[in-house]
Order: sequence, then C-alpha cells, then structure tokens
Amino acid sequence: MAEPIHVLSVEDLSPAQIDQLRAVSPRLIIEQQPCESSAAIEQALTPQTTILLTNAARFGLMNAPNLRWVQLTSAGVNHAYGTALWQNDITLTNASGVHAAHLAEYVLAVILAHAHRLPQAQRLQARAHWPGREKGDLLMPAELRGRTIGILGYGAIGREVGRLAQTFGLRVLATRRTTCPPQFDGWTPAGTGDPDGSIPARYYDLPELHALLADSDVVVLALPLSQATHHIIDASALATMRPAALLVNIGRGGLIDQDALITALRAGKLGGAALDVTNPEPLPPDSPLWGFENVQITPHIAGMSSRYNEYVTELFAENLRRYLAGTPLLNLVDRARGY
Repeated sequence: MAEPIHVLSVEDLSPAQIDQLRAVSPRLIIEQQPCESSAAIEQALTPQTTILLTNAARFGLMNAPNLRWVQLTSAGVNHAYGTALWQNDITLTNASGVHAAHLAEYVLAVILAHAHRLPQAQRLQARAHWPGREKGDLLMPAELRGRTIGILGYGAIGREVGRLAQTFGLRVLATRRTTCPPQFDGWTPAGTGDPDGSIPARYYDLPELHALLADSDVVVLALPLSQATHHIIDASALATMRPAALLVNIGRGGLIDQDALITALRAGKLGGAALDVTNPEPLPPDSPLWGFENVQITPHIAGMSSRYNEYVTELFAENLRRYLAGTPLLNLVDRARGY
C-alpha cells in the first residue's frame, strides 16, 4: 500500500469541508489545527507534514523538513515575498479563482452605482431632500449599453467581470501577455468566467496599456501587484484615460499612484473612481480621496464571501487529486513573475 500523506490545515474549515478533503483518497491523513499566529503555525508543523493549507506565509519551516507543497487560501502572494517559504523550493499554489463570482459582482455593483448616480441619491436621502428642477443635472444616469470596459488582468476574476459586463451590453477589452493563449488554465467556480477567452473584442499586452485606456469608459484593475505592475496607473496613464471614465481597483492599492489620482480628480480629468483597495490600508482619515463625491471607497471587502471556504475546499480537493495523480497543480505560483 502506498505511503500515507499528511495534510495539515491551519485554516478553520467546517467538519463537512474536512470530510470533503478526506474523501479524495484514503492515503490522505487530514488534520486541522486553526492557528492565529506564525508562531502557532510553526508549532503545528511536524516532520510528517507534507502538504499545508494556510493563508499566512511568514512562518519558519524548521519543524517541517518534509513539507513539499503549500496551498495558500489567498489569491495574492505578495505577503510571501522574502519569507522562508518564498525562498525555499516548496511548491506553492494560490487561491486564484475563489474570488471570481463575488468580486465580479462587486465590480458591476460599483459601475452601476456610478452610472445611475446612487451615491449622489444617497446623499440627498441623508438630507431628506427631494430635488426639483436640478434633478436632471444631479442624477441623470449614463446607460452602460454600448460603452467599453477595459479589464487589466484577464484571469479568473477578470473573465467573470467580462462575462457579466457583456450581459449589460458593454464592449470588453482586456490585457493578456502575448506569450499566453486566450484559454483559461486556472480554477474558477463552475459556470463562471470566459474559459475560451472569446469575450474580449480585442486583447492588449501591457506595453499597449495606453491604447486600451484611451478606448475605455470603465477601467478595472484586476492585476496582481508586482514590480511590473506597481503604479501601473500613474500620471501618464491617467492623462490617457477619457475625462468621464470610471477607474475601479479590486487588485492592490499599489497598482495606482494615488497622488496622481488625486491630482486628476481635482482637475476634473476623470469621471470617478471605485476603490476597494488603497495604499496604505486603512486609508488615513485625512486622505483627500474621502472628500470626492465621485469616488466610492470600501474597506477592502470586495473579496469577502460567506462561501469563501467552500470555494477554497473545492480548489484544494481538486489539487489534492492532481497531486496524487502526479498531474500539474492548478494555480502554480511563478516566483520569477511574482505571482
């Protein structure tokens, strides 16, 4: 009989979700020990631990000499940079795709709120004010149909944004590395996304970014943060955007040069922004971004979902099957690219 494989979860999965992992194979010895700190993770690891499920990355590996693979429960991996885990040759996979459904819904929600002037209407409601003749100037909506959305980062989240946007009649543009095929090779909940990559009317490589920006009424940032994408939306990029365009950031705050964004908003050179992520976080109370009526700010909540662990368990179970079969894992992290 094949040797057992010890799998440790330091996340808080439900008993049913642990049973779902155990059902993958009798070879798997699944143990769960939720940990609140890096020190606790270090103590939970043993020489028998072969596979680890965790959201944290800044822990020592001295107690786990036989650790071979770590499945992160986060899509972003920048919190692992410089850690023992990052510098080791342990296989690392992320949870890209688990956010696809709810993050894409968030993107469409803020786009619709901006287009239909809901923030302005809510401010009027707070004052118990029913506008008169000025109603048209204050609350005239901008119909989405026939407009263009540019999606920077056409992975699991970007593809679901594209699918939903298409149903509203938006023309979809997207970025994609020229070396990569349009087909999707990661994980995403069943029925979501654009598996064959057929939705975008046109793809752009990142060096062509300004052409995409100039052609978009809405720009969505769904990129990972890396050296190549830090401040990818800078003053020159903002100057290229349409004066009425909406900028939506669901990636990381560092994707945008916030000083340049504030300058563009003050000058009236941008239609608005919807920011679920900022730099730093929390956004300081004295940040000028709080004061713009055309800026929607949420406290990094777009990735939250009551079904999060359900999706993580589905992904992890599929990767466990692949690990046992010796086939490539989904969502392999490329350390050279940084994600």
